[in-house]
Amino acid sequence: MKVVTLLSFFLLSSFSIIYAQDSIPRNTAIDTTVIDTIVIRKTHEKIKYIPRGTKLTNPYISFKKTKPLNKKYKKFRVPSFWEKINHLGVDLSEAAFVNWNAGGNNSITALGNLKFERNYKFRYVQWDNIMIIRYGLNAQEDRKLRKTTDQFRVASTFGYRRDTISNWYYSVKANFNTQFSNGYKYPDRTTPISRFMSPGYFFLGAGTSYISQNQKFNLYISPITAKSTFVLDQRLADKGAFGVKKAVLDTDGTVLEQGENLFMELGFLITNNWKAIVAKNVNLDSRVSLYTDYLASFGNVDLDWELNLKLKVNKHILTSVGTHVIFDDDILFNEIKDASGAITYPGEPKIQFKQVLGVGVIYDF
Repeated sequence: MKVVTLLSFFLLSSFSIIYAQDSIPRNTAIDTTVIDTIVIRKTHEKIKYIPRGTKLTNPYISFKKTKPLNKKYKKFRVPSFWEKINHLGVDLSEAAFVNWNAGGNNSITALGNLKFERNYKFRYVQWDNIMIIRYGLNAQEDRKLRKTTDQFRVASTFGYRRDTISNWYYSVKANFNTQFSNGYKYPDRTTPISRFMSPGYFFLGAGTSYISQNQKFNLYISPITAKSTFVLDQRLADKGAFGVKKAVLDTDGTVLEQGENLFMELGFLITNNWKAIVAKNVNLDSRVSLYTDYLASFGNVDLDWELNLKLKVNKHILTSVGTHVIFDDDILFNEIKDASGAITYPGEPKIQFKQVLGVGVIYDF
């Protein structure tokens, strides 16, 4: 019985194995996808090789390769829309002679100048302010001091533009200039021909300005500008100097009505400021003003033109060559008087020209 049972179990097991092998499909496609990508994962950092002979020491700071600063360190400042310029300069020229057969007088000339600028620019608004002070003296052997330059000028221009692309501004401009001390027609030192606020000029007008992006070119055109001429010295006002209405005199020369101290004009004004670099360390600075009056003498143009060429030697040494041309038909020359002192010919306007050459010291702060 046991033999029959074992035999039956053996036959059943063999049949199951045969049946199971026949049930596996022979030609079935493999349901996998081959991707040609190799993934490398970093498991740890590479260990640096340190030779056994290396001496490990504490780090230290060395100044052997440190170079000194050539310029002074500037602290950080919050950006501002204001540009500030402070300029102080002194120009000197001198001539000395010792046993000089051709002749000549020892002389020295000194010219001091101050310039302050405060300019504001942000988006649509530009506001430029400038003040210039100049005074010069000349001393020669066997001669008293003489004035060579005397100027005080203040100008302010406010501009507004409609967008940040255009260089054209709607502008309002005010300008004032006069002198400090008395002016004489040398060698006469008793009768001044000009004094402080005699004359004094004040311009106020509105127009348009073209200002370049680099601020080096500024053209101002004003069809409506009021020009005020002040002559506060009554003696000069009585003579009708600088265009004011002169005094009314009787036959004996007695003043019946004093001369006016103010002369008003309304006219057309054009000004231009131009700065250019001619060559390395050579700068050109030009300022010109043209004015004509609508009422009294339209077509007669008053000219005021300053041209300066600056040759910079270094930071503090400067050589400058400058010219100044003025023409005003209200300023008369070659007045003629008779024996009694009465004016027979009031004179005529002439071109005024001044040229200055100097080497000086400058300081910007």
